[in-house]
Amino acid sequence: MSNRLAQVSGHITNSNGRGLLAGEVAIITGAGQGIGRSTAILFAKEGAKVVISDIDAKRLESVEGEIKAAGGEVLSVAGDVGADDFPKKIVDATVQKWGKINHIINNAGFTFDKMLHTTPDETFDIIMKIHVRAPFRLIRQAAPYFRLKPEARENRSIINVSSTSGLHGNVGQANYAAAKAAVIGLTKTIAKEWGPFGVRANTIAFGLIHTRLTAPKEAGVTIEIDGKKVALGVPGARPPVSAAAPSEEAFPQIPLRRGGTPEDAAGSMLFLASPLASYVSGHTLEVTGGVGI
Repeated sequence: MSNRLAQVSGHITNSNGRGLLAGEVAIITGAGQGIGRSTAILFAKEGAKVVISDIDAKRLESVEGEIKAAGGEVLSVAGDVGADDFPKKIVDATVQKWGKINHIINNAGFTFDKMLHTTPDETFDIIMKIHVRAPFRLIRQAAPYFRLKPEARENRSIINVSSTSGLHGNVGQANYAAAKAAVIGLTKTIAKEWGPFGVRANTIAFGLIHTRLTAPKEAGVTIEIDGKKVALGVPGARPPVSAAAPSEEAFPQIPLRRGGTPEDAAGSMLFLASPLASYVSGHTLEVTGGVGI
């Protein structure tokens, strides 16, 4: 125990400039923008070697440039997380480059909102495929690099992104809420099966984080999935307010009276991946501007 405390203390003292994730390798999906981008930049700043992925190769290239310009180590693997060959592609590339995997951040996803009675099968299925099946397949592919003998173990964790929709449901999101609830069950199972190998598995259920998924739908932002354009955003969504000037009127249901930023979200990812959360596993962290575990 004293050795463990000394290790954690070394990570958080001002005299240690190596970072909370020094020398560790993290795979981060959906890293071309929003929460994924901010998480990749923060992890690299904290010393991690980051493997970033996104379906948008141009955005991914931009994030890679940002990380390299800041002196970080990064590997880009563009692709669709739902593709059959994606898990092997990114795991093989990661291990070939750095020989190990410490963290998997399953962040990639999107919303495809419709009222339950008008939701066709394919609209339900694609959300389940991206938010549940894809994380499951990536984690399964990486199993040999997590289920290790004691002498080969390091700080290792899996973080699956959920949503408050998965905890509480949400109008127009039968597919998304079902998927985000399912990923919580998946995560708890991983925590129980892989805990004996020293692997932590946790979920973060984000509330309002200001990204393209929560921006006004009227802005006309879309994503192309299987050749079809899917509109993103929330009809009539309120714009962000300053953290220094939160709004009781705009966000009365949020304890901090403001939505979160992608940087706020990245901070919670870092906490769960770092040695600071070395005894946290099987939990769902609900991040809504003031509500904790």
